[in-house]
Amino acid sequence: MTILDLEPKSVWKNFYSLTQIPRPSGHTQKVAKFLVQFGKDLGLESFQDECGNVIIRKPATPGMEDRKGIILQGHMDMVPQKNNDKKHDFTKDPIETRIVHEEDGDWVYANGTTLGADDGLGVAAAMSVLESKTLKHGPIEALFTVDEETRMVGAKALKPGILKGEILLNLDSETEGELYVGCAGGLDANVTFKYKEAPMPKGYEAYKIIVTGLRGGHSGMEINEGRGNANKIMARVLMPLLRHLKGKLVSFNGGNMRNAIPREAEAVIALPQGRGNAAAELVGAILATVKSELARIDPNVSITIAPATGKVTKVIAGTTGIKLVKALYACPNNVDRMSLEILGLVETSNNLAIVKTDKGVIEVKTLMRGSTDSIKDDLAESIRCCFELAGAKIFFDGGYSGWSPNMKSPILKTMKEQYEKLFGKEPAVMAIHAGLECGILAGAYPEWDMISCGPTLRSPHSPDERAFIPSVAKWWTFLQAVIENAPKK
Repeated sequence: MTILDLEPKSVWKNFYSLTQIPRPSGHTQKVAKFLVQFGKDLGLESFQDECGNVIIRKPATPGMEDRKGIILQGHMDMVPQKNNDKKHDFTKDPIETRIVHEEDGDWVYANGTTLGADDGLGVAAAMSVLESKTLKHGPIEALFTVDEETRMVGAKALKPGILKGEILLNLDSETEGELYVGCAGGLDANVTFKYKEAPMPKGYEAYKIIVTGLRGGHSGMEINEGRGNANKIMARVLMPLLRHLKGKLVSFNGGNMRNAIPREAEAVIALPQGRGNAAAELVGAILATVKSELARIDPNVSITIAPATGKVTKVIAGTTGIKLVKALYACPNNVDRMSLEILGLVETSNNLAIVKTDKGVIEVKTLMRGSTDSIKDDLAESIRCCFELAGAKIFFDGGYSGWSPNMKSPILKTMKEQYEKLFGKEPAVMAIHAGLECGILAGAYPEWDMISCGPTLRSPHSPDERAFIPSVAKWWTFLQAVIENAPKK
């Protein structure tokens, strides 16, 4: 069985088409061209705006012209993450899907990579609405944005006046049966250490340290689970090697996406000859401690140290290496504060996402999230102080405010009624710590009535990403009912 055999066939067919088009963030030209042509083949007005967002319009079916226009919104790009042993080029290769039976039901996974159900299933559902010949609906517009996963580029660039609808259904949340009415804002920290190189000290030899086996995951959805962060673990390993064994840092590289909890990190250090066994014992002890701490959430964490392959002739000069490691050790990570208004909701967090050493520059990138701008900004200042004390330069960008709930929303009322009518219970109405495009889109269209919903996904932004098959059919049934019962103008 393949995903083409699953129900609802139209949604899975469209999702399959998307898996065949490479579409990591920054490389959405092919999928945008595909979607524009998809709309034109249906005889619908289809075009791209100046930023590359795709917009497709479908007129109301006869008798439904008095309904408020609905915008179905999702993002075209996906997070490119893969296992170390998987050969996959996200700019060229299609996603390989597989169906896995587990105790709680059947799931769709990819083969060693992210699946792209975030937000491929949302886009696929909107495509199914556009091509449906039986669904009764008011005016429909589909908005497919570019590069949501990297600073929400398309949402920020959308100009007022292009879209005509009054209701936005964001199809990018990840638990069926939950309606999201608010989300966190975000802010990026960009840190730079400049360094000079010095010759490898006489009597030293190079070692490579690798942290791997972590689950990673979505830095908004799963930041509260205490998953291991490869960059933080690497700093924990490096500190005693540099401080007590007189090591010299050569390089540090970990993580590759701001919104993905880093799963892997590598560092090269130089140690005095004869210290290899002591270093191995120290690393082994730290691994045992970390394994104990993460036993329930990241049991497969691995830390290895071995002689470096290839000739290493340079180290980072002076104290820059130890200052970097101290700053990484001290940098806030994971949950910073829980909401006092909504039980169980993370208020602010930080993901120490990326560390990169290259040609005299060390870059560190983090992503902060927060529901309240002032609290998020306070966290940013603590991160600024942490790195400035270490001698680094730091600036912040990519900031956006959160999306405030509107509990009197007409479309929320409709969606709650339809869900209870279909399934005999009320949906959960929630806010989410992850960033959704709704808050940004409201800047250009403040009059929109907005709700976010979606099927059940787990571990997006990691190779463990999976979609719960029964939830897709249930969500599709619900989405059609909402569209058919849209409020009147």
